Amino acid sequence: MQTTLPHLIPGSDLSHSASPKATSRETDSLGSDSPENDPRKKLIVALDVSTAAAARKIVAAIGDSASIYKVGMQLYTAEGPQVVRDLVASGRRVFLDLKYHDIPTTVAAAVHEAAQLGVSMLTVHASGSGKMLRAAADAARATNPALIVLGVTVLTSLDENDLEKIGIRGTVQDEVLRLASLALANGCTGIVTSAREASRLRTELGHDFAIVTPGVRPAGTGHGDQVRVVTPAEAIVAGASHIVVGRPITEAADPAAEARAILAQIG
Repeated sequence: MQTTLPHLIPGSDLSHSASPKATSRETDSLGSDSPENDPRKKLIVALDVSTAAAARKIVAAIGDSASIYKVGMQLYTAEGPQVVRDLVASGRRVFLDLKYHDIPTTVAAAVHEAAQLGVSMLTVHASGSGKMLRAAADAARATNPALIVLGVTVLTSLDENDLEKIGIRGTVQDEVLRLASLALANGCTGIVTSAREASRLRTELGHDFAIVTPGVRPAGTGHGDQVRVVTPAEAIVAGASHIVVGRPITEAADPAAEARAILAQIG
């Protein structure tokens, strides 16, 4: 994904001069754009690869079967912001999953830069304090009010034994609820958590925010390093607004067909 080759991601219908910031503003917010009307708005495909070439290949193979892609630490560290710019310029929406966790000023500056890239969603660790969360939310709102800031609660690779080892006592559900409440109270417009906790969040905190659930695996597939795992249909029934699926799609013999199969389950 070279800056001199703006159309390396197939399917671009935007000119090279299009502003990522303007593009993001022109599209509806993922949290308010009635995802139930199109199951593709509920599915986020994780580009957990180490090169832009691998990402391009996945996006091309999936075609119109998905429109939202997660760029996480691996791909962003390897390729930098240009991979995000190219996805946005091609008409895809980007979930930038870098899980910011630092002092409020630093996080606010990072969120501002991410918003300038035209991302639709990004993550911050809810455990970073109310001040940090508020700084992130304010920075997003000042640059792109449609940007969804997601508070990450308890990683799906953790269980109660893991929490106890880092000094957190109580159940995973209690900790998720505590962090979700903190994030929403300080301006975040969504939460990241396992679907196993989504139902309780909906019951206690309502429906006016996004719930993005990683740790989603189609029935019969391996769990990898995830602990709190559910199927796509289970996640949506539990209250998730978006699900994140990676290897089951990206490593499939036919990624588009696998994506369509998941869409059929969550539609």
